[in-house]
Amino acid sequence: MVAGGGGSNFEAILRATGMIDPDLPKDALSSKQFNTIVELLGEGEILGSATASKAGITDTTSDAYFNAFKKDIFLNGTQILQQAASNTGPQDSDFNFKDVDFAFRLGTANQTFIQGISSVETEVIIGTTVTQSTPVTHTVSSSDINAVRVTLRFPSMQSFQDDGDIHGRSVNLLIKTIENDGTTTTVINDVVSGRSTNAYFRDYIVNLKSTTSYPVAIRVERVSPDTTDAKNIDAFQFNQATNIIYQQNAYPNTAHTALRFSAKQFPAVPKRVYRIRGRKIKIPHNASVDLQTGAITYAGTFNGTFKTDKEWTTDPAWILYDVLTDTRAGCGIAESNLDKFSFKTISEYCGESVDAGNGDGSTEPRFSCNVNITQRQEAYGLINSLCSVMRVMPFYSAGSISISQDAPKSASYIFTNANVIEGSFIYTGSSLKTRHTVINVSYFDMITQEVDVETVEADAATQAKYGIQIKNIKAFATTSRNQARRLGRWFLYNEQKSGETCSFSTTAAAGVLVRCGDIIEISDRLKAGVRRGGLLKSVTSTTVVVLDDSDNTDIPSIGDSPTISIVLPDGSLEEKTISGISGTTITVSSAFSTAPNQHAPYILETSTLQTTTWRVVSVKENENKTFTITALSHDSGKYAFVEDGTELPTRSITSLTQILGPPEGLRVDEKIVTINNKAVSKLILDWQTQSGASRYEVQYKFADGDFTKIETISSDAEILNSDAGVYQIRVFSFNGLGEPSRQPAELTFSAVGKTAPPSDITNLTYEPISDKEIRLRWDAVPDQDVRAGGRIHVRHSPKTDGSGTFQDATDLVFALSGASTEKVVPLLEGEYILKTQDDGDRFSTGETSLVIDLPEAVPKLLVQSRREDLDSPAFQGAKTNIGFDSGNGSISLAGVGNFDDITDFDAESSLDDIGGVSATGTYLFNEALDLGAVFSIDLRKIIQTFSIYSNDLIDSIDDIDARQDFDGATSVDTNAEVFVQTSQDATSYSGFQKFANGTFKGRAFKFKCVLSTQDTNQDIRVSQLGYFAEFQRRTEQSSAAITSSGNTQVNFAHPFFTGTSALLGVNSNLPSLGITAFNMQSGDFYEISNRTANGFQIHFKNSSNASVSREFNFTAIGFGKG
Repeated sequence: MVAGGGGSNFEAILRATGMIDPDLPKDALSSKQFNTIVELLGEGEILGSATASKAGITDTTSDAYFNAFKKDIFLNGTQILQQAASNTGPQDSDFNFKDVDFAFRLGTANQTFIQGISSVETEVIIGTTVTQSTPVTHTVSSSDINAVRVTLRFPSMQSFQDDGDIHGRSVNLLIKTIENDGTTTTVINDVVSGRSTNAYFRDYIVNLKSTTSYPVAIRVERVSPDTTDAKNIDAFQFNQATNIIYQQNAYPNTAHTALRFSAKQFPAVPKRVYRIRGRKIKIPHNASVDLQTGAITYAGTFNGTFKTDKEWTTDPAWILYDVLTDTRAGCGIAESNLDKFSFKTISEYCGESVDAGNGDGSTEPRFSCNVNITQRQEAYGLINSLCSVMRVMPFYSAGSISISQDAPKSASYIFTNANVIEGSFIYTGSSLKTRHTVINVSYFDMITQEVDVETVEADAATQAKYGIQIKNIKAFATTSRNQARRLGRWFLYNEQKSGETCSFSTTAAAGVLVRCGDIIEISDRLKAGVRRGGLLKSVTSTTVVVLDDSDNTDIPSIGDSPTISIVLPDGSLEEKTISGISGTTITVSSAFSTAPNQHAPYILETSTLQTTTWRVVSVKENENKTFTITALSHDSGKYAFVEDGTELPTRSITSLTQILGPPEGLRVDEKIVTINNKAVSKLILDWQTQSGASRYEVQYKFADGDFTKIETISSDAEILNSDAGVYQIRVFSFNGLGEPSRQPAELTFSAVGKTAPPSDITNLTYEPISDKEIRLRWDAVPDQDVRAGGRIHVRHSPKTDGSGTFQDATDLVFALSGASTEKVVPLLEGEYILKTQDDGDRFSTGETSLVIDLPEAVPKLLVQSRREDLDSPAFQGAKTNIGFDSGNGSISLAGVGNFDDITDFDAESSLDDIGGVSATGTYLFNEALDLGAVFSIDLRKIIQTFSIYSNDLIDSIDDIDARQDFDGATSVDTNAEVFVQTSQDATSYSGFQKFANGTFKGRAFKFKCVLSTQDTNQDIRVSQLGYFAEFQRRTEQSSAAITSSGNTQVNFAHPFFTGTSALLGVNSNLPSLGITAFNMQSGDFYEISNRTANGFQIHFKNSSNASVSREFNFTAIGFGKG
């Protein structure tokens, strides 16, 4: 049986703590009432008292365990028993509270119920005074009764002294049980001391064991003598007995406690806090729990099995495992679906000792989980909360649920532009608004039993950069200030240094080897500035490999102590030091564990250029059998930074931040290009690509001007609209931080601009079209200032010996577009001469020509060979702005100056063309050509010219010795053209049209020559001028046989030209006739008469000279077609 009671000692302590009315005398007695509270401590079996566990007290029934547990119960924030008190023999002064009893159950499956928790109470009034000689008894007959509450009543307790003082009294009493079998047990031996002027009640609980023999008597005895003196009053009564039937609920698998406390001491129900070591869980067979910290250590190798008995631990990995697998309080996931080895690996990292942050060198586990889950929660949220304690994330892989922890580990795979889809990586940064600089971490302080806040701040430079950005977070299951501090540092690091993500797609061969939480290395040529990774071209042995893409791979020198990392056939990654480099052949200092495969991924590293490291957060398989991997930026130095504030190491991941040298191989090329249909000159600069350069800056100046800047990311640049003259050019390289090279590449270049003459025509050929036309063809002119805005001139000289010049020839057609490559022109005997002219009116220096010497043509009738220059005197036709030079027998443009305007005759080098010449002039041929009737006639012009600079005379040469060329300046801006107009009646004429050799139809023709110049200092002289007029020979035949009838008239379909009085003479060229007669008889003959341009007469006769009718055909051959 277990009983509890109280007495005057409790009251003294209560008075000392101020919990009893101070106005009462110190020996005054007052009645007491008690409250009992049953509270749930946890689901499943728990370890129990934290203090007892740390002290190594394992007997939960011992007084030492109960006393240790009282240190773990806090009422209104105060321990029942002070922490420094002895567990085995505490003093009364060690108790902060008296009259507090408790019982507990640890949540085992077969635990018993806690006695004293009543369900049914039955009161029995007794009211009998107990004397020394007369005990009072209450009998319990029913075995259902578990306990009896004995209530004693003291009407008053006081002693009156002779001096008038009133003192208290003391009474010793016993309560005994007398069972049916005679077993007598004293369960209460108490002394009631104190003073009371009113009735004072005291209760005692007598618990009846399950082995009690019923009926049982509850007897109250007075030990102290009875008082007979009226001055001493201490009599008491057995006032009532209350039969109690306990609530017998053991609550299996539920840890709970029953707490009984005085209503006088706690007028209101106090706030209760229990410091316990909670739920026992499965732990590996080779695990041991540190009873001070709850961390787990391991001995030997984990074989995947667990200890038979569950144990308490603060290890968050196995606590998560328990939540996932427990079928009563957890998710009920089958253990076969969990990768328990990953839990064990993470458990080891969680249990490692780190500095506790107390400044005394003490340590604590890296991660501890201390949490009281009091409400039902969504599994997903609870799992993630538990994962957050130890920096892990759960994921599904290979048919099981695994967890991956952000903990130090080596890279397991490498990626380069060569083994990702499309060779590209996608980077995403976090917003500046998400980068906090002050982290307030709330956690539960076990000492104060309140939520406390640990503040972690970024350094001053970071706060200056981002400002004061505050983030409040809750440290789930955290009771350690330093663990909260580490969590704050972790958040600071992630937001400041780990906000970048990288996504890419890769093949199945790589995707199946990468798992969430893996560390991967990336060598991205865009981020690094150079190509340092790819796929092996070939493998010679376990120590010799050959790299791919020798042209683009930046192979470091052996002096840089380079290393090479290669993915081996089993998917593992090995790094070796390079001992030899020969071109792309790499030799390593020690052999790989196995020879790599051809096309295996590789990465080259040096201390000055390393890879970027990333932690994989997701691996997604795509429908096209590729995998998309997403990873967060990773720094292996962050763990030391989080745990002890060690400064993060600097990792050189790019050559783009190094100060670069100037570009090499700077050169300049000058070209003329077409922009918006306009030719412009430009300078094209190029240089060798500088490894690691993010951009280049070109600075140039022309002549004595200021420097102009051009920025470019490529290794070339252009200076548009360049002029002729000297350019000073310099080029700087810029690294990824925008820092220029210390020295530029420099070059001085003399530009020609658009002053250079254009290229000559090349590959000039012709092809006949008819007996009157040919097609000239040539290659496209390469010069852009000819192709856009320039022209091609086609001229003709009658000379057939190849001595014709462009200057002495005349335009055959209008100037052509500079982009043209062919032209149909009249077929003329002589030389076709072509020149190019750019958009600045500069002509090509050379001439390209071809000579056509026509063979003898089919006989023609030359009816007129007109030469104006052969008249006497020559050139008798009307002249407008035309002058005649009798000295050389030519006409030319007339001067525009007046002789009277000359003020200094000595200053004039020439008096021929004072003031320059007229821009245009016209010479009208002296005579018209009249054919007498309308005919088609072939006309060919005759013209011979030469051009001069009118003021480029030998007399104007100042220094005759310095003159190297006495031919004079070349004149190319002049021209002379012949025009013709026609008339059908020799009276009214059409307008003049440009005379191109060919066939014209009309009766009369007039001719003129137009001379022109684009430069009034240049003149053109026409020395030969005229035309040939020719009729082509024509044959006309009858289409069917003609039947004669006497003297028969035959008319031609078209008249022939037979001459006029002015042209060859009238009927000087009658057509010849041929007659083919049919059905002629012997002696028949015919006579032809009256042969004219229009026809003839034929008369058939027989031998008797008589007319006969015969059939015949005719053929007439003559010239011209009327």
